[in-house]
Amino acid sequence: MHPIIAVTSRSFSANATLRKDLLREFPGTRFNDEGLRLEGDSLVTFLSGAVGAIVGIESISGSILAQLPQLRVLSKFGVGLDSIDLSEVRQRGIRLASTSGTNSSAVAELTLLLILGTLRRIPEAVSNIRSKQWVSVTGRMLEGKTVGLVGVGHVGKSLNRLLQPFGCTVLGFDVVESPINGISFAALDKLLEASDVVSIHVPLQEATRGMIGARQLGLMKNDAVLINTSRGGVIDESALLLALSSGVIAAAGLDVLETEPPLSWELANHPKVFATPHIAGTSQESNLAMGTAAINGLIKNMDYLAN
Repeated sequence: MHPIIAVTSRSFSANATLRKDLLREFPGTRFNDEGLRLEGDSLVTFLSGAVGAIVGIESISGSILAQLPQLRVLSKFGVGLDSIDLSEVRQRGIRLASTSGTNSSAVAELTLLLILGTLRRIPEAVSNIRSKQWVSVTGRMLEGKTVGLVGVGHVGKSLNRLLQPFGCTVLGFDVVESPINGISFAALDKLLEASDVVSIHVPLQEATRGMIGARQLGLMKNDAVLINTSRGGVIDESALLLALSSGVIAAAGLDVLETEPPLSWELANHPKVFATPHIAGTSQESNLAMGTAAINGLIKNMDYLAN
């Protein structure tokens, strides 16, 4: 008998190569073929009976796990673990397989797009075109600007490499300061004060939730732009909306929001916001890398799945 595996991730389920590779190792696999956003009861129903699962952005809470006594291994498709109750996973003896850095290049590339787009006011220009208005907008260049990286992990390092041809001064803030070519470390307040672009690359934890609020936004230059491709909860969205509307900062590029999709579209639709729907880490190439890592996570725990 082959162990039953359930794949909740829509992106993984839609990838023919990943499906083939997973089915080769685990013929007893079911996929999220309807492309549903699984949550609550629908998530429990889908995972019921599975001893292993490949999960994406789905919320794996203690109450969910309590209804899945057979589940033995969770393998993460992606890198963020904030959607998983890690304490409950440990207490229930469930093994968690995750690989960091598998989509760092994809996130860094989209971050660069958001930086360039906010500086050059691309959303405003595109909006004018779509409303049949041939109106010129004058933005600013990235060349020679100071870019502050809040978090200098895999993504921050990848972005730093992309910024080098632009001749940027790159500042970094991180709880661990290890020497990195091209990055000068600074305290967070100093980084916010000095940067023309502030780009956030930290995981969502209790220590980072709401770390960019009204006080921090007030330290930034009024022509600075704020970029977030990490997690929405890192920014106080009410404070950001006020800062944008009152001219405290110039613009924001956001790939993530605290609630996705948002209950209120006021921030995402703000004229000074360049918003994308949480796509930074998902490219064809990164999906393959993340999917392969998730499959390997199950394979490495094959003995535990079989017991």
